[in-house]
Amino acid sequence: MRICVYGAASPTIDPEYIQKVEELGREMVARGHSLVFGGGGNGVMGAAARGVRDAGGHILGVIPKFFDQENVEALCDFCDELIQPDTMRQRKQIMEDNSDAFIVAPGGIGTFEEFFEILTLKQLCRHNKPIVVYNIKGYYNELNAMMQCSIEKNFIRKNCLELYQTTDDLQELFSLLENPTGKTLSVKELKDG
Repeated sequence: MRICVYGAASPTIDPEYIQKVEELGREMVARGHSLVFGGGGNGVMGAAARGVRDAGGHILGVIPKFFDQENVEALCDFCDELIQPDTMRQRKQIMEDNSDAFIVAPGGIGTFEEFFEILTLKQLCRHNKPIVVYNIKGYYNELNAMMQCSIEKNFIRKNCLELYQTTDDLQELFSLLENPTGKTLSVKELKDG
């Protein structure tokens, strides 16, 4: 399976996040999976790539040209394939098209945006790929609370919680990706409007 890992590019985050995501990368390869990611060399992104590389797995990085041209962030220099589109929108599309499943590791604005876009596309029945939020150190507890609040206030249908799972356990994460459960829902079951 080709697994897309979304996550932070920041080099200044708690080293425990780095360690856990490097372990995630190694476990991906041990289970026969390859990595699709945002092509960054630092933070959680770099950690996923290092874990996959160290275990001998395949890495597809996707990072816009301007990241390199304008020194936005360090590029991963050991991808097996590196695609450099012109825009962020193209980047996300290439990552989506080349992935069979998605892991949302701890990250910032870009990671939040990637998560909500891939979740929205699943809500609109544009794909049915598994999405798992990797909740290292409870990082996404507030996001889960926000989703629950939005459901209670009728902004989101409760069924939308079936579109992704959250775990802080690495073995459970892979079980959720490799053995997805749940029924296929229609747009009308997932969205008002």
